[in-house]
Amino acid sequence: MKNMTLENIAKACKGTLYRAGQPEEKAAGEAKEASCVVIDSRKIEPDGIFIATKGERVDGHTFIPAVAQKGALGVVCEQAPENCSIPYILVEDSFKALKDIAGYYRAQLAVWVVGITGSVGKTSTKELIAAVLSVKYNVLKTQGNFNNEVGLPLTVLSIREEHQIAVLEMGISNFGEMHRLSKIARPDICVMTNIGQCHLENLGTREGILQAKSEIFDYMNPDGYVFVNGDDDMLCRIRKTGKHKPVHFGLNPSNEIYGSDIMSKGLFGTDVVVHANLEVFPIEIPLPGIHMVTDALAAAGVAMQMGLTAQEIRQGIAKAETVSGRSNVLSLPFCTLIDDCYNANPASMRAAIDLLAMALGRKAAVLGDMFELGGKEKELHGEVGSYAVEKGIDVLICTGALSRNMYETAVEKNKTMGAGRKVEIYYFDTRDDMLAGLPSILKKGDTVLVKASHGMQFEKAVEFLKDYN
Repeated sequence: MKNMTLENIAKACKGTLYRAGQPEEKAAGEAKEASCVVIDSRKIEPDGIFIATKGERVDGHTFIPAVAQKGALGVVCEQAPENCSIPYILVEDSFKALKDIAGYYRAQLAVWVVGITGSVGKTSTKELIAAVLSVKYNVLKTQGNFNNEVGLPLTVLSIREEHQIAVLEMGISNFGEMHRLSKIARPDICVMTNIGQCHLENLGTREGILQAKSEIFDYMNPDGYVFVNGDDDMLCRIRKTGKHKPVHFGLNPSNEIYGSDIMSKGLFGTDVVVHANLEVFPIEIPLPGIHMVTDALAAAGVAMQMGLTAQEIRQGIAKAETVSGRSNVLSLPFCTLIDDCYNANPASMRAAIDLLAMALGRKAAVLGDMFELGGKEKELHGEVGSYAVEKGIDVLICTGALSRNMYETAVEKNKTMGAGRKVEIYYFDTRDDMLAGLPSILKKGDTVLVKASHGMQFEKAVEFLKDYN
């Protein structure tokens, strides 16, 4: 890792470097560069740096002897380890040190960074952008849910000199977080997908969400590029961010990049014609859902900025894949499963219900609580219930304390439907109760959507359906 010596790491995180219990203030610098920086002792490599962090259940300091035995170059820790056989850097806060070290490392690299934020669609946009850019460049992308103040610095620290572009998902739940993420990532290109109703508990309003998300611009390259969803009623107002004039993408022809001639293939994707930079070309999006069109337009814009041709863009988008828990369609022996269980907010719930509505045959939505919605949480859950009934699904299964509002509103909405169009609606207090009830509700051949906030652990419902015959 470029310039990642013990001395430089200690300076970066304002720690004190010790060897054999003595400060290294006067010692000659150790020239060896670290091979990796990790917080999981199981991932340590010879000559790697282990940052010992304290979690709710595990204290990383207890694993210092183990990483020493595996040949670690050194450790970063909050308390001096006893009889430590390798150098250690003493800091006040290991998590802050992680961010400082990642920020220092980012500054050593010539890699281009694409930072992606928004309320909905960050992951699918990240996947599409990475897939397209990979046609021409060596690309590193955020893995899993590594998009917060722990995950993003770890992703940055996984960049290597052979990487030409890093595509980073950047997620927040409060003011100031994006400012800190931007300081670490220092994006050259910023992409904002939309401003929805999520994390209202902390951010208050959509205006607050926009303000917090816009902190991504605080440390971006002054000569970089900004792409925003021009169809979003909040983002379309952004006409300048510092020195940057945003490029707007979306379905409206008033955007600089827009799509036309949209043809849905249901759960098998969408075809669309892209209009960008005086070029017009068709693309085939293999990911399900009309909402993927906007994400693909963002990818096309970024790719064109990075010098890709229309043919390269078509090739890259065609090979994009879904991520587990994110609108991932699985053909199982018992049912067709739409695994969207990773997280949920009102906008993503509606998008997932829209996707389910495209399916043929009997359609069932297994939905759970959405968290961090603030004072309007009951109303917002109710709106999802009403929307599900309006979209013509056949079965709605609501689970969790907040989802009682989803259930009750759906029941009332169902009463207004015509006699020939009624939805079966069920409610369960807990996820385990719901799992016990699924066999008596679902039928072989159903298309089943599973979606809730991450804290509901609906991945257990996904595993249940994968194993059920």
